[in-house]
Amino acid sequence: MAGAGLVPARVRQNWQGQALPGFGRMGRDKPCPYNMKIDHIGIATRGIKDALSFYREVLGLEVIETEEVPEQKVRVAMLPIGESRIELLEATSEDSPISRFLEKRGPGIHHIAVRVDNIRIALANLKQKGARLIDEEPRNGAGGCLVAFVHPSSTGGVLLELVEDQTVS
Repeated sequence: MAGAGLVPARVRQNWQGQALPGFGRMGRDKPCPYNMKIDHIGIATRGIKDALSFYREVLGLEVIETEEVPEQKVRVAMLPIGESRIELLEATSEDSPISRFLEKRGPGIHHIAVRVDNIRIALANLKQKGARLIDEEPRNGAGGCLVAFVHPSSTGGVLLELVEDQTVS
């Protein structure tokens, strides 16, 4: 009886091949809290135009929108990829968060953004659970969305952006 007693390959297992409780099929059998999904990955660039050559010519991605977000002193270009997007970020001012990021770390991944249904509820829950918030109240972001950032000290070193799409009803 080939395969008898084996745990399906996608179920997390311990070293003895036993299914780990609470992990299910790689977490796909449990809904995400706040109905979250990856919205985009933000990539800091010294210039969107130069960065686009790789994403267009090598990966075949196309820009669906560009926008300047004066409140955050940034210009963004959105490129869809699968169910998510890549957000290329370019500073529009020397005192912008992207300028500071580029000075310290150079071009690269700046943040991961997750879409939530209700950003205010998500922020309240994160605060209640002890997460360090950069933004306790949402602010305006690209594409008419509300955004708020969670400090990397609470997320294992990753800047996390929460995004609520105001155009979806």
